[in-house]
Amino acid sequence: MPARWCFLVLTLAAASASAQLSIEITGAGAQRTPIAVAPFAGENTLAPSLSAIIRSDLERSGLFRILEVPLLQPALTEASALNYAEWRARLADALVVGSLVALPGGRFETRVRVDDTVKQARLGAVALPTTREAVRAVGHRAADYVYEKLTGEKGVFSTLIAYVVKRGNAYELQIADADGMGDQTILKSYEPIISPAWSPDGRRIAYVSFENKKPVVYVHSIQDAKRTVAANFRGSNSAPAWSPDGSRLAVTLSREGGSQIFVMAPNGSGLRRLTTSQAIDTEPRYSPDGRWIYFTSDRGGTPQIYRMSATGGEPQRITFEGSYNVTPRPSPDGKTLAYIARNGGKFQVAILDLANRQVQVITDSDRDESPSFAPNGRMILLATVVNGRGVLSAVSSDGRVKQRLTTTSGDVREPAWGPFID
Repeated sequence: MPARWCFLVLTLAAASASAQLSIEITGAGAQRTPIAVAPFAGENTLAPSLSAIIRSDLERSGLFRILEVPLLQPALTEASALNYAEWRARLADALVVGSLVALPGGRFETRVRVDDTVKQARLGAVALPTTREAVRAVGHRAADYVYEKLTGEKGVFSTLIAYVVKRGNAYELQIADADGMGDQTILKSYEPIISPAWSPDGRRIAYVSFENKKPVVYVHSIQDAKRTVAANFRGSNSAPAWSPDGSRLAVTLSREGGSQIFVMAPNGSGLRRLTTSQAIDTEPRYSPDGRWIYFTSDRGGTPQIYRMSATGGEPQRITFEGSYNVTPRPSPDGKTLAYIARNGGKFQVAILDLANRQVQVITDSDRDESPSFAPNGRMILLATVVNGRGVLSAVSSDGRVKQRLTTTSGDVREPAWGPFID
């Protein structure tokens, strides 16, 4: 059964040297919009290629089919007059063109333009400041811009993900770009690290570390690597979850006997108990509007998902299908709930529509854990086991788009998708 529910130490297989996550698309949406991303004028000045980053990001979303575009001479730029009929003949419904322009003082600017070739209309254009050190980051921002112009919703290519890797006898808490590139280790320990949770502003991560031979909740600053102890009470301290405004953490503590849910400030002050039961109450998670806390409890005899007011009160049972439902994760719009359901002996990600109570299982794997919504709600990151090895996967909220994120060797678990960062 999933490790979070039983507070088990991660039992990960030994891993070798560090490697970036690579993404394999294992299933794509049935209807993908064909688009062309032309090579950017001047992009060879800096590496990697801006247009290649944009193509890769859009392809990975599962919503677009990227058309092959030959090297054009002269290269198209955001100022070029476009022959829409030519691009329609190439079967492109949309076209992305742009340039990398050198400015005085060693500065650069990335210019991007998006056109609808069917309506023969410009959808928008943007200029993004660029440095030699941040080409990949700017490429992701450009892809976010294109994605928003084509879909009407914010892209998540410039967001970050966190996850835990086991390498030999060491555990590493890592962060990386949403495409798995640019990985950085922010904590290394010879004791397990579990339950990373991003603060709403993306500047801190709360997590549980066993480095003191017991589970302790820490809050870690991404910018300066400083960290503080949030919960180190008697017994177990686990499952941190941020309130939407970042002012509070919901945690599971056994300091008063049994596992119960408490709230407190991120520095550990103002501790207040929310649940009082003889059951195991754990895995709290705030609703996006901050009104509710969803959590897992076996108060009804089997693990199910409940919710209560964020200030406490009588819990309401949320899941009724099946005898095992854990790890609640509300969607960013608060309309659905992702969780892990035992389904025919398999542990899979299910989606519950909170309005009509319909449930859909969206993964086809056997041992899923730790679902985490992308901040636009389009994708869900999760951990699963393939051939006895922990890997990360991503699945669209409708189950149609599937991806697998792996390293060349090693075990990866405990994913958490970071928020939008302005």
